[in-house]
Amino acid sequence: MSYFLPETDPVLTAARGLALAHPGVVAVHTGPLFLRARDPHPARRVGLVSGGGSGHEPLHTGLLGRGGLDAVCPGEIFASPHNGQIYAAGTAAAKDGGVLFIVKNYTGDVINFQIAAERLRHDGIPVASVLVDDDLATDAEDSATGRRGTAATVVLEKLLGAAADRGASLEELAELGTRIVARSRSVAVAARAQTSPATAAPAFTLEPGVLDYGVGIHGERGTRALARPAAGDLVRRMTDDLLDALPEGPDDVLAVVNGLGGTTELELHALGALLSGELAARGLRPAQLVVGTFTAALDMAGFSLTLTRLEEGWSELWAAPTETPLVLPRPASGAAAESGAAQQSGTGAVPQRAAPAPQEPTAAAPQGTGGRAVLDRYAEIVTQVRDNLTQLDQLVGDGDFGDNLTGGVRRAVKLADESGSEGLAALAQAFLDDVGGTSGPLFGLLFQHLAAAPGADGGAEAQGAPPLAELAGAAEAAHAAIHRVGGARPGDCTLVDALAPAAESLASSAAEGAAEEAPLTSAAQAAIRGALGTASVRPRRGRASYVGDHALGVPDPGALAVALLFAALADVHEPAMAARLPAPGYLTVR
Repeated sequence: MSYFLPETDPVLTAARGLALAHPGVVAVHTGPLFLRARDPHPARRVGLVSGGGSGHEPLHTGLLGRGGLDAVCPGEIFASPHNGQIYAAGTAAAKDGGVLFIVKNYTGDVINFQIAAERLRHDGIPVASVLVDDDLATDAEDSATGRRGTAATVVLEKLLGAAADRGASLEELAELGTRIVARSRSVAVAARAQTSPATAAPAFTLEPGVLDYGVGIHGERGTRALARPAAGDLVRRMTDDLLDALPEGPDDVLAVVNGLGGTTELELHALGALLSGELAARGLRPAQLVVGTFTAALDMAGFSLTLTRLEEGWSELWAAPTETPLVLPRPASGAAAESGAAQQSGTGAVPQRAAPAPQEPTAAAPQGTGGRAVLDRYAEIVTQVRDNLTQLDQLVGDGDFGDNLTGGVRRAVKLADESGSEGLAALAQAFLDDVGGTSGPLFGLLFQHLAAAPGADGGAEAQGAPPLAELAGAAEAAHAAIHRVGGARPGDCTLVDALAPAAESLASSAAEGAAEEAPLTSAAQAAIRGALGTASVRPRRGRASYVGDHALGVPDPGALAVALLFAALADVHEPAMAARLPAPGYLTVR
């Protein structure tokens, strides 16, 4: 898989290729990147916008067009789109009735769509969201993150697309979407991991004859390993688990057999026959069996099963016609034509908002001394440990953190070079505007608050360490902002586990005044201890929470990146004392 990706801008290049293959359906916008339906249904009163990390195709771009989505925001591979993409797409797709966001339950997606929704509401555009959380493998009482959003997203987008074409309102679509999600559950297994684009090797290894049960669509490890059973026994087990987790309701179900990218059509259709038989044996009626690759995990050799209990009228929504790149199986009866003729009357043609959306303005970088010593030192450290962060993230997530962090820091260096802005302000602008995934907005908030502390960058005006009270206040403000947006607390195994002790250490040093000899070094030591402590904690938030005990022994990469930032601050302002800090060799698996 990864051997054939372009070396530069693979996601943008693929988006352009999709538009070239479907010129009357898909339009590509850049600066920021999103894709838009060229010819939405004129009866639509609400625009539908979705998106997520690339590597899951044909989700979401395959459902772009009439009967589907109005706009799609593709992030980098396995990384959420950033809020700037979503804001621009929402502005372009919104109708007079507003815009509905369809969001898979991953921390980065939730945060970035939430920030974009706040920006659209500030512009006077009505916004609602539907959160997809169908993955039963991550339905754990001790997880604050909740179930992941996986292949039921296809069902949701198809049904909501049909309802939107009938002129449903924002409130009606949001309520329908919530019901669909509540009545859908999925579970996935894998026999081989996906190929990592960073290493061109499998992201994790399985012993021969072993399956990972409960894997995620970003290549997250399963919740448990199984000796490989016969296919019929495996489907029976998955069906039992799905029905145990599925809420009670009608006997009519929509059944989806979804390939994860490396499973053949021969296998998928055989699995579909086995699933249909299991459902019939339990007295359930598969109103539609949907077989294919709809939500991939790059080239993972595996599959997922999704069941949705159908309410009255949902079969007709599924049968409604579409004009999208992905052609979903529909009943062979005349239901599609009847559904198309059943449009609600009186909706009229709804004019679209102007598109493409203009490049969103970014705040001007604060002018000052051009201090960038901390940026340069942080860039040096991050470049040094990039491969270590990648390795750690592959063990607990999808392996993209090292690339995302390094890419954002490089953008900040370029921005500082071109504009002469302060280093921390350049980091804030780069991460808030250009870096997707969870790391983008959260690290952007951290950099933004630290940039407000005078002298923190190490510029000419900073004589020694920056004023301690201001820096302590900035760190605590960053901690508070990140908690408001993401909800993480110390002990959840996230970047907060390093940030909170660092902020507390600075506050304590500020209270002591001159009694603290090296406050920044002490804060860095606290951050390092907090980051390393995440290796002994079962994650409760973030993507690592999906892999359960597989994360034990692995320090959280985001927490380590925060520790490295405070180490860079100490290196710049307290070089003699900071020499006592451990070298970044602690970025390894215990």
